[in-house]
Amino acid sequence: MALKNAGFEVVRVRGSHHRLKHADGRMTTIPVHAGETIGPGLMASILRDVELTRAEFLLLL
Repeated sequence: MALKNAGFEVVRVRGSHHRLKHADGRMTTIPVHAGETIGPGLMASILRDVELTRAEFLLLL
């Protein structure tokens, strides 16, 4: 997972939603559904939450 490479760790799992937190306080929630892809709107929201640009995220993959 790219966010784990950026230093985020799963701090809570509730159903199919994983809550990730960085040591500096940034947090986001990611839905983990087998066989489904995260849509562009949700992806943009996650990137805003974690304060990463699309280019920075792609480098973490």
